[in-house]
Amino acid sequence: MNTNQSNDPLHGITLEQIITKLVEVYGWDGLGERMNIRCFNNDPSIKSSLKFLRKTPWARQKVEDLFVASLN
Repeated sequence: MNTNQSNDPLHGITLEQIITKLVEVYGWDGLGERMNIRCFNNDPSIKSSLKFLRKTPWARQKVEDLFVASLN
């Protein structure tokens, strides 16, 4: 029996799932207030946010940190 489990709260969760959940919790306006990231403030969509966050490590880290904080 394998009792090793990942301690990473993001394990198995896609970036799309993270963004979708954050939008459900905070809305686009709330995300834009919490993080001054253009993809949340200028004509936001899941698709445009994914495109930007996949290319921008610092922004992705901010989004992942907010997601982990929202789990608590």
